[in-house]
Amino acid sequence: MSEQPNRRVQVDLSGQTALVTGASRGIGKAIALALGAAGAKVGCIARSADKLAETVEEITSAGGAAEAFPCDVTDESAVTALFEKVIEEWGQLDIMVNNAGITKDGLLPRMTADDWDAVISTNLRSVFLFTKAASQAMMRTRRGRIINISSVSGLMGNPGQANYSASKAGVVGFTRTVAKELASKRRPITVNAICPGFIASDMTETLGEALQEAIKQNVPLQRLGAAEEVADGVLYLASESGAYVNGHVLTIDGGMTA
Repeated sequence: MSEQPNRRVQVDLSGQTALVTGASRGIGKAIALALGAAGAKVGCIARSADKLAETVEEITSAGGAAEAFPCDVTDESAVTALFEKVIEEWGQLDIMVNNAGITKDGLLPRMTADDWDAVISTNLRSVFLFTKAASQAMMRTRRGRIINISSVSGLMGNPGQANYSASKAGVVGFTRTVAKELASKRRPITVNAICPGFIASDMTETLGEALQEAIKQNVPLQRLGAAEEVADGVLYLASESGAYVNGHVLTIDGGMTA
């Protein structure tokens, strides 16, 4: 269990629209649910239409507004078509959360080029594609929030994850650069990144209790994080309270990188 505290973040995003990639499970789903609960209309993006339907159903059954957009996040033409549809139907985009990610772990001598390319494409190319399209929409309305989900693996490295760590480090560098490019007094578009640490998920459940306990010993707070705690960070950066935060990398890791 993640032993998560009760949510204390209170944010009103009524009238705003948001897109979340990787919204079918885990951190992405928690982010989509949190944005929906805060009043935003949420576009849920992932490859699996069935899993997206579950996320949309949870948001709408709680009184929120959401729509599923099945999409290959690495396909430029598919991303372009998705944004054309969103802007035509919604008229604007206020919040873009780039969360989609995969792992194909293995030590470098045995890592294949295909494993490298797949992870870089999903974890980094998709951030480029969606940020580029989102920025164009946001420049027209002269406001917006772009939030990229990186990882502590991109800050400190992790054996067996050369591809994953490289992709997440790339997200950090990309975020800091684009934050400087897009921000201005007349066009307050902010771009920030969040680096989660070990977060309780289906993947961590498969590690077994002994390995989970070993992981906790490397975390000063000695517990795994909750996906909802990452979502709370997104809510802050998406809100007016985060209006002066730009080019920042927020670690939500229980102190691992302290």
